[in-house]
Amino acid sequence: GNLEWLDKNKTSFLIMWRRPEEWGKLIYQWVSKNGLTNSVFTLYELVSGDDTAEEEFHGLDEAMLLRALQALQQEHKAEIITLDDGRGVKFF
Repeated sequence: GNLEWLDKNKTSFLIMWRRPEEWGKLIYQWVSKNGLTNSVFTLYELVSGDDTAEEEFHGLDEAMLLRALQALQQEHKAEIITLDDGRGVKFF
């Protein structure tokens, strides 16, 4: 479950040390622990902001961050939104 093929011919792949759902869970735990539900964040704030500097998901690749947020979106815990200067996420 931690390998994902990137092409149909199976010539390149991505190895993940955590699945997107696991990253989503860690992010949502941080949001809940800090009372930040009903808050909006830019993707940059989540992975590069000072508030998340001590968190495991700090510095997470944007592609993996989006997958994690999509997993949270499927659970109705978050919604990925488009902001004037890029993308963001609102947590529920």
